[in-house]
Amino acid sequence: MTHMNYKYTLLGSTAEEYRKRPLLLQVDDRPMNLFAVLEVKREPHGLRRPWPWCAPGCDPSTLACFRKFRLYSFLFGLTVMFLIMASYVLTGDKKGLRLTPSPYHFSVAPSQGSGSGALLFPFNLSSVKDCADIKQVVKNIASRVEFNSSRQLPARKALVHSEPHMFSIVARKFLANVKNPCWYEEHTRNISTDPYSANLYARYSRRFKTVFEYLRSAFREHLDRRGGRYYRMRCLPYFYIIGQPKCGTTDLYDRLRLHPEVRFTTFKEPHWWTRKRFGIIRLSEGFHDRYPVEDYLDLFDLAAWQIQDSLTGHAPGAPDQHNVIIGEASASTMWDNNAWVYFYDNGTEAEAEPPFLIQDFIHAIQPDARFIVMLRDPVERLYSDYLYFGIANKSAEDFHEKVSESLQLFEGCLMECTMRSCVYNTTLNNAMPVRLQVGLYVVYILDWLTVYRREQILVLRLEDHASNRKYTMHKVFDFLKLGPLTEQKEAEITKSPASNTRRPADKNLGPMLPVTKEILRDFYTPFNDKLAKVLCNNSFRWDSHSKLI
Repeated sequence: MTHMNYKYTLLGSTAEEYRKRPLLLQVDDRPMNLFAVLEVKREPHGLRRPWPWCAPGCDPSTLACFRKFRLYSFLFGLTVMFLIMASYVLTGDKKGLRLTPSPYHFSVAPSQGSGSGALLFPFNLSSVKDCADIKQVVKNIASRVEFNSSRQLPARKALVHSEPHMFSIVARKFLANVKNPCWYEEHTRNISTDPYSANLYARYSRRFKTVFEYLRSAFREHLDRRGGRYYRMRCLPYFYIIGQPKCGTTDLYDRLRLHPEVRFTTFKEPHWWTRKRFGIIRLSEGFHDRYPVEDYLDLFDLAAWQIQDSLTGHAPGAPDQHNVIIGEASASTMWDNNAWVYFYDNGTEAEAEPPFLIQDFIHAIQPDARFIVMLRDPVERLYSDYLYFGIANKSAEDFHEKVSESLQLFEGCLMECTMRSCVYNTTLNNAMPVRLQVGLYVVYILDWLTVYRREQILVLRLEDHASNRKYTMHKVFDFLKLGPLTEQKEAEITKSPASNTRRPADKNLGPMLPVTKEILRDFYTPFNDKLAKVLCNNSFRWDSHSKLI
């Protein structure tokens, strides 16, 4: 075998710009079918370590040194291969893993003007700074955009096989005399033990320690004893606020929970369907213990007890609680399927797409659930997302650079994969410096409409909500079939100040650069046009001709 000396180079701008985040690497003597995000130890510029595989005084050109190099290279390669195989076959032990396999493979092409015959990716993450070149990238993306609605729905049997424990806990039928989906579950544990001792939400959510202490103290009195056995009421949400982030979901949540017939989970965003049930807090942190469905159901206990008290007559004089509905508001539910590549099959094929989506599982246990989606001009959403989640050195110029990098990454995926597979590509999503994919609303809406009827999904615009909160809140009330309100209560819900607005420090950074806005407008236009057609509402195009409704 001919020895090849591989050389790794940074795909990006100066090392200083990447000092605080993972580096993207390329191999320049051989195609690399593994797109990896690695954390590497940086050495001071100009310093080179001596070859560690050579003995002191050994000339690297000697045969003995070369043989030692080959031996160490073989052992190193074998070790890396073993670690990768073990990490991704054994899904339960993945903490701290930093090497992420890509479901698609980047092709390589000979570099221009290089006599070494080096191979590079078809794009460079930092060299394209000219506006015309970035616009050409956007045109290339637009030429590859296609909306394929032929998604094959998974069979219930396959879903149950994937999540047998969840389906063994959630009832197939709910109580007929309660508006919210609830059921009674036999409590087989000792009633004197702490029912929340193993709940991971209770363990890690210090802010809600007081709530869980109350739940512990009131648990026994809400056990229903029948025939010498104890039963507890369990409930799922009647409705979900499913998206999108930085589109006003917090404001909607804060207003809706003031309605006397609406209750929510113990805290706003459990992120159970998309993250916690897989053991994900943040993908960058690796994997933690998986949150079982019982932990999720515990978050609805407080509301379930109010419904139960109404049924058993333990709450005399209280409002009619059997019409109470429970909501859940995780802004990741609509779009975040990033965990699929680690847990489901098809994760290594170039055209891989998730075999199961979040909505498949929700539909399997709640076919009559209702969903509220709040959307916003995706261009403005992306900038707000950047300002909110960015850590340091935020600026309009930095945002422009991150947008450019992300567009090139997205184009690189589209060169070999379908548009939908790129949207759901976990490695691509993790590699992009800004979350372009979150603003591709129509891709997610179309997939949700493959399992739920159009009348079960209410889609709102933040722009409309900001200009006329009374109008949008009444649409929500009607959608959820809530009872009438007094004038005083309606004013309290609709006239309170907006929640979760932009922080003063972020406001001081000013708007994005005009050229960035123009580029993003061109990028999102084909997706917005399709969304407007699907929803039969041209205001979802967010162009100069759109009018608020």
